[in-house]
Amino acid sequence: MKTGDPELMREINRFHILDLIRRHGPISRVELCARGELSSTTVSAITGALIEDGIIQPVAVGGIHEPTRGRPRVMLQLNPVAARVVGLRVGPHGIAVTVTDFRGEILASLELPVRVRRQSVPVVADLAEDAVRRAVVEAGLTLKSIDSVCATVPGIVEYGTGLVRLSPIFSEPDVVFGEALSSRLGVPAIVESDANALALAEHWFGSCRDMSDFAVVSLEQAIGLGVLHGGQLFRGVHGLSHDIGSMVIGRQADGRLLRLIDLASEQAVLCGFEADPSMRDAVHAGLGLRHAVERLSSDGVDVASVRDVVEQAGHAIGIAVANIVTLFAPPRIVLSGALLHLGAALTDAIAQGFAEAVAEPLARSTTMSFDPPRASARLGQGAAAVALCELYGSPWNTTGPVRPAA
Repeated sequence: MKTGDPELMREINRFHILDLIRRHGPISRVELCARGELSSTTVSAITGALIEDGIIQPVAVGGIHEPTRGRPRVMLQLNPVAARVVGLRVGPHGIAVTVTDFRGEILASLELPVRVRRQSVPVVADLAEDAVRRAVVEAGLTLKSIDSVCATVPGIVEYGTGLVRLSPIFSEPDVVFGEALSSRLGVPAIVESDANALALAEHWFGSCRDMSDFAVVSLEQAIGLGVLHGGQLFRGVHGLSHDIGSMVIGRQADGRLLRLIDLASEQAVLCGFEADPSMRDAVHAGLGLRHAVERLSSDGVDVASVRDVVEQAGHAIGIAVANIVTLFAPPRIVLSGALLHLGAALTDAIAQGFAEAVAEPLARSTTMSFDPPRASARLGQGAAAVALCELYGSPWNTTGPVRPAA
């Protein structure tokens, strides 16, 4: 980083101050100086410009009728109407839309049940367009007042270009989904992975709100990884998202490589129930996991075999998480996603596999937690947070947002 570049330093300080206001606002200039380790001159200049641009707003605390002497204390907070964004989650069983203001507060949300993989990409884009337009109207807004749309999908995504390299919800690779959305909506559209959106949702609204370094594993039809480092999403080359479902964990009986997704994805787990005709019907209806949970809690004679399938998946996930901890050593790693509906049968096996595989020093420095499967609105908030981060603008081009070439 060229910290000697005055313009870059101003961008870094501006982003830092804006992020502090987002995380701790309403906040005073004095507290911004202390938390950001910045001079009062720098803070005053940057906050003055942000107020003038309508990005933040001053709020007076106290008044002339209160017993304390002096002028009311001025606090700073994000201006909620500075921007509005749409978070769009495209999942295997439906499309969820969340409209938020500049603070990430939900203005409207809706869900559209649909078996996405059975649809062509243009049809999915059409359905997403209709859902976005309806949610925007329900929020009392128009598309012209929307600054950005972020769509999230499971799988491998090239952030900045809107290219979905590989996803279980699309029948073909290399889908230019961002362009398909922006051309229909007339609004800038970006595409991100579910796992990265979940990581930002945890950072902005969840259990990692006060943490700048952690990892999130998303357990869905794809098994994604989101890594936050220094408060920024860590991405691969060309802004690629991380998919650990392709991680090799052994060999199959016929000599083929055994990957994590072969044992631990939602589809792999449900395939272990394929002898049950009712399970096949439930899977076709998008209710496979719910049916699996019911089977686990029943007293049938085949519960042991069902539990074996779940525990095998959990053990494999635990080993994969241990490998992630070995690579990144995050202070916390959060597991989230629909697969956690399987409950203790899965989470206990994950914890056991992790304990067996992780090195002792790392086991003491990393906390693993399970985040219950969230409502689609929370996942939509994560997508909206990605769009808001793009609007905030990060001065770093390594772990920050990757922008398309000019």
